[in-house]
Amino acid sequence: MKDWDLRKLQILRALYDTGTVTAAAAALRMTPSAVSQQLSALSKQIGAPVIEARGRGVRLTGAAHVLLRHAEIVFAQLERAGAELDGYARGDSGEIRVGTIATGIARLVVPAAALLRRTAPGLTVAVREAEAAEAYDLLAAGEVDLAVSLAVGAPTSGDPRFVLFPLLTDPLDIALPLGHALAAAPGLRLAQLAGEPWIFGSRGPWRDITLTACADAGFVPAQAHAAADWPAIFSLVSAGMGVALVPRMATGTGLREEVAIRGLEADRPRRRVVAAVRGGSEDAPLVRRVMGALRQAAQLDPFVQVD
Repeated sequence: MKDWDLRKLQILRALYDTGTVTAAAAALRMTPSAVSQQLSALSKQIGAPVIEARGRGVRLTGAAHVLLRHAEIVFAQLERAGAELDGYARGDSGEIRVGTIATGIARLVVPAAALLRRTAPGLTVAVREAEAAEAYDLLAAGEVDLAVSLAVGAPTSGDPRFVLFPLLTDPLDIALPLGHALAAAPGLRLAQLAGEPWIFGSRGPWRDITLTACADAGFVPAQAHAAADWPAIFSLVSAGMGVALVPRMATGTGLREEVAIRGLEADRPRRRVVAAVRGGSEDAPLVRRVMGALRQAAQLDPFVQVD
């Protein structure tokens, strides 16, 4: 049997996740030359190259994909072993690091942490705010133990690296300047705002969500301003500079006083919020505790629909 080096397999997986040697090195806090040396050593060990040149970069070979398919099973089983050992060693005491989107902090993670302080006082929740895609990257890199993010852009259900759990469905409302002609219009439809200047991010899932919702309503929004930070978006709307789709989870955080928030019950645009853990860690006692608290927190929110 070959003497497998898990570190080399982790480097190969990082290259698969990031796409370049430089990005893999940055994710692993290594130098690109060290990554290349480890991949060269792995190629010699298995007797076949794991990377090959492609333009100015590299790509994984067929042998690398075979190796990764088996490596993911090994990684998941090691996560299960760690979870079981944690159960013996720590029970309900320890720390869970949660990477979460900004709107998930106040509406899910903080209420969950409050529940845990009463039911599992030995458990500490460490919060790290992250963009939606970044939360999954942090989870894959082992820098957080649980991610709260969006279903848009989430790993597929067949990705062996992660296990996903639905938390809630968050309605999308429209934010309008207080003096807007449609601020008090009954039965507001998204299509009525087709000619408005729009505010949304220049990239990322929120841009995709906005474009998709508007496309479903039959128009392409004219982007007047690019912003992804909710206080910035509310400030722009308040100043009369445009309109924006906003998740209901963001409109209950004290940011809505200077704008008109209207529901879109006829169009019913939505986004789904999910939790994710690394494959094999879903049965860890601490992870189960935190997941249970997140589900309870989702049920306590009267403005969203629990999945």
